[in-house]
Amino acid sequence: MAITKDTVRYVANLARVELSEKELEHFTGQLDRILEYVHKLKGLEVKELAPTSHVLDIKNVYRDDIIKESLPASEVIKNSPDREGDLFKVKNIIEA
Repeated sequence: MAITKDTVRYVANLARVELSEKELEHFTGQLDRILEYVHKLKGLEVKELAPTSHVLDIKNVYRDDIIKESLPASEVIKNSPDREGDLFKVKNIIEA
């Protein structure tokens, strides 16, 4: 199935997109090439291939948790734009 300018014009109209003649030609060519490629893919024999969830064989890449000393609250609170004692103060987002 070849994509024609009329098809692209029709789809653009449905999408309420205005295309110039140059854009119409450009997108017609692009969509036609995409459909040709999809048609090639339909010809591939894939019955013997196992389903995959990811193309790369990736295992968990998490690092080990290392327990270490935390920063003191007085150090952390220095970065806060607004605070109350050793606590971060944030704007109220719930209206009463």
